Amino acid sequence: MTTLSTYSIGVGDRFAHQAKAQLKACFLAGKAGVEVIPVWNKSNREHTIIGTDPSATRAAADAAVKTLGWTKPYFCDADHINLTTVDRFLAPCDFFTIDVADYIGKPADPASIDALVKRHSELVGHIHLEGIDSGIEITPELLRKTAEKFLFAIQEAARIYRKIEAAKGKGSFIPEVSMDETDSAQTPAELLIILAAIADEGIPIQTIAPKFSGRFNKGVDYVGDVSQFAREMALDMAAIRYAVAHYGLPASLKLSVHSGSDKFSIYPAIHAAMKDFSTGVHLKTAGTTWLEEIIGLAESGGDGLALAKEIYAEAFAHSAELWAPYATVIDIDPAKLPTPHDVAGWTSEQFTSALRHDPRSPAYNSSLRQLLHVGFKIAAKMGRRYLDLLEANEAIIAKNVTENLYARHIAPVFLGQNGVSPA
Repeated sequence: MTTLSTYSIGVGDRFAHQAKAQLKACFLAGKAGVEVIPVWNKSNREHTIIGTDPSATRAAADAAVKTLGWTKPYFCDADHINLTTVDRFLAPCDFFTIDVADYIGKPADPASIDALVKRHSELVGHIHLEGIDSGIEITPELLRKTAEKFLFAIQEAARIYRKIEAAKGKGSFIPEVSMDETDSAQTPAELLIILAAIADEGIPIQTIAPKFSGRFNKGVDYVGDVSQFAREMALDMAAIRYAVAHYGLPASLKLSVHSGSDKFSIYPAIHAAMKDFSTGVHLKTAGTTWLEEIIGLAESGGDGLALAKEIYAEAFAHSAELWAPYATVIDIDPAKLPTPHDVAGWTSEQFTSALRHDPRSPAYNSSLRQLLHVGFKIAAKMGRRYLDLLEANEAIIAKNVTENLYARHIAPVFLGQNGVSPA
């Protein structure tokens, strides 16, 4: 069976130009003593907006691997797919993020709910979770309510999984089930019931993406109670360990942290939990690579800085349209957005200081960063104008991409280090 390594990182590459720079960050991790496997992810929505095909993501990853001589595993993720979008990803992808958030709360057949409740009556009562002092309590009412809320979504995940398996072959790809884009966080008790139901459906998931409490906004830090997140992370890891032992799920099963880009304040908690439970995580990053492209263009000055300013001006003018699809995962304060007129007079340093995610910098502007994060559509419409400048400024952009991925993500999460600069 194709198995995902203990430590893995999802790397988004909106315009398929930074695969080498991203892969270099994984080489740096290896030099530091930890194997981190890259998973290139790009959703159907992103492909549609940019006008690309999943085969382009695979081609960019393959080319980077060949050029740099990477000999370890790597994957291409069909990110947030469902039955209506999976077909175009079947050939080029070997990692499938099965997103069933839209089906949570829809009613399953009452007989199937009854069957799940009866089949898993062993879960009722106090469940001792290894590594957790308190354990969890599951009442008959909680078991039934969880089945009513999640079973239909799990059955939909099974339908999608079987379609992929029929096309790809059993054991030839990594299945993930994603439930993070929903209204409320799943409790560890709910997660355990969900895992039991997933096992019943015969889905050999290797990663699962629950929704945690707090805000996981795009490209900026976590907003919430870090100690509460740490407790949830530990309980979820313990629930996974229990489910693997009792329900035959793959031993490689681990948590997937979606919208993981730049969640600096919870990285120490993730690292500590991995050490406590001798397990790993799949940390999914995405749009921060696109932001590092803009930072690199602004640093380059001249035409690059001018284009960065133009992209911001267009994003500002179409802000409501751009952030509407991401309303649940961004918090932009319009009053804190500088006017395009002001930005037009900025130096390279002023632009990059506002955009680069350095919370210690008084110039950092999280609203500007979030607006540009969702503004990649503007660059996509520029076509070759944008891509030509990426290629002309490859060196400075690549440096930013590699340093961002390694120093701000890989080092704190997988090495437990902070403030690291790549050699």
